[in-house]
Amino acid sequence: MADPLAKALAAEHAAVYAYGVIGAKTTGKLRARATTSFDAHRARRDQLRALINQRGVEPAEPAPTYRLPFEVTTSSDAVRLAVVVEQRLVTAYLELAADADAAVRRVAALAAQESATRAYGWQPAVTAFPGMPGQTASPAQPDGAGEETDDTTGDTTDEATDGTGDTSATTETIDPTPIASEPVAAQ
Repeated sequence: MADPLAKALAAEHAAVYAYGVIGAKTTGKLRARATTSFDAHRARRDQLRALINQRGVEPAEPAPTYRLPFEVTTSSDAVRLAVVVEQRLVTAYLELAADADAAVRRVAALAAQESATRAYGWQPAVTAFPGMPGQTASPAQPDGAGEETDDTTGDTTDEATDGTGDTSATTETIDPTPIASEPVAAQ
């Protein structure tokens, strides 16, 4: 079985890749959120690489590309992917939270919290135990949360759905493996 620290790094490599796709399929405030998330995952990836180096091990490099869990063609797909990415990262960090090193446990707990918070920001839904397999999220939409004005049309839409306000339709079953565990050959 792979080291949880290496698994968390692999999940962050995949998240950085996925947020590149997410950023390409979004505009306006959604793209700004994707860029902020992309930067946060790059920083966390670099932190994990440093922790692995401190253990005297060479950290794995990212694959050139990753297989996404579904095709991303719209802004709604990009939001759904962001939720899946963050939820899968919570799972990876929960495993890392069992590390013998207290500093690594703190990093894992903080990273899991940040990913759960980002997932909620993309799709306001509450999960009793984020990151645990088999969990379903309950929609929880505070007043005005999840609404955004489309920069191209001026319309207000629910950013985490197809505009209907139904966030439950975008909930994915969470697989405890990283978002893209296998590289896809470049074509």
